[in-house]
Amino acid sequence: MKHEDIKSVLESGEVGKEAVVCGWVRTFRDSANVAFLEISDGTSFKKLQVVIDKSALAVDAECTKLGASVRVRGEVVPAYKGDGRELNAKEVTLLGKCPPEYPIQKKRTTLDFLRTIPHLRLRTNTFAAVFRVRSVAAQAIHRYFHERGYYYINAPLITASDCEGAGEMFRVTTRPWNAKAESEEEYYKSDFFGVKAGLSVSGQLEGEVAATALGKIYTFGPSFRAENSNTTRHLAEFWHIEPEVAFAELPDVIEIAEEMLKYLIRAVLEECPEELAFFDSFVEKGLIEKLKHVESSDFAVVEYTDAISLLEKENARFQFPVSWGSDLQSEHERYLTETVFRRPVFVTDYPKEIKSFYMKQNADGKTVAATDLLVPGIGEIIGGSEREADYDKLVSAMRERNMDLDAYRQYLDLRLFGTVPHGGFGLGFERFVMYVTGIENIRDVTLFPRSVKNIK
Repeated sequence: MKHEDIKSVLESGEVGKEAVVCGWVRTFRDSANVAFLEISDGTSFKKLQVVIDKSALAVDAECTKLGASVRVRGEVVPAYKGDGRELNAKEVTLLGKCPPEYPIQKKRTTLDFLRTIPHLRLRTNTFAAVFRVRSVAAQAIHRYFHERGYYYINAPLITASDCEGAGEMFRVTTRPWNAKAESEEEYYKSDFFGVKAGLSVSGQLEGEVAATALGKIYTFGPSFRAENSNTTRHLAEFWHIEPEVAFAELPDVIEIAEEMLKYLIRAVLEECPEELAFFDSFVEKGLIEKLKHVESSDFAVVEYTDAISLLEKENARFQFPVSWGSDLQSEHERYLTETVFRRPVFVTDYPKEIKSFYMKQNADGKTVAATDLLVPGIGEIIGGSEREADYDKLVSAMRERNMDLDAYRQYLDLRLFGTVPHGGFGLGFERFVMYVTGIENIRDVTLFPRSVKNIK
């Protein structure tokens, strides 16, 4: 039906003109002569107040119920408070009733409760704001790369190789649950693809293929990891931003990652001021100041070995003491960013044993040209590396991990036919949205979270 967005009416509605809007009732207040409906259609953080002169207009009581959907025709007038607009109602039409058992009530709207009704939780202020921020951030990602000459590549979601080599893939099959087979080989030979297949954990390997032909590419799509983790930072299905750049070495990867992250934060600050003000007030105090600090800082760079030396001096304060060769825990990452450097920091040159097979081996024979970007408040947010461009070194790393070389034959071919230095990184989109909204549970920044024992 023909109507205007509430955001348009609030921001630029012409006083004295008639407007038609649609939305859901958020509040209703009544008095002797005048009633007030506050409605939202999701297009803005602010709600539109509808003023009803009871002497001139009778309104169906169903139109005043929390959660009901209505269509309102009325005259645009200046808001009683502030610079916005209101609507003096001439007609209020019920579009959809909402019964009293509507589950979104003030006394019940904890995040834990709302997680049980993912199909309705977006109607709350918090979740509507989260997903407007998420949309703005997604657009900014495409804008950043497009403006810099990258090509957008869609990597396959079904693959026969595990990018990380960790075996945490969801199996894809068309065979029945009680299928019989004499061997694993026979089982998969009778399956749809004729080989074992799974959902992709990353588009990186395919991204490297594209980068060695198109120069600069990025992928932005879902990844899947069957990691039996039930923390507030892990999902089984998440969205992944993965640029890959030919002729790039580790310093180039670091420069791109810093520039991109600042660009995305700046976009959210500029385009979502009302949402961020809400999060700053009710979710994370000081959020806007934190984001502005990150956006304006020169990121630090420290080698893993030096970072371990700094952390070892404070081992008594950590739940998990560190030593050279150990992976960094969240408490170590936050200590480096919040106490030592007081700004984002790239940790580089990790021990090769704790990083992926595809990372370039450094001349010392012990470390690889990898980097993790750590930020205050959350720890690691980006992981990247220069990729190993030497065929023999890559094969050696894969054999050390007992990987099936035949499954990666196309990937290895890139090192035979015109190999070049190249690199890239991955940013988990949900973790970025968590960071810029202050939301602490990753399940609250994706529409229908997929995690262990949860596919509601």
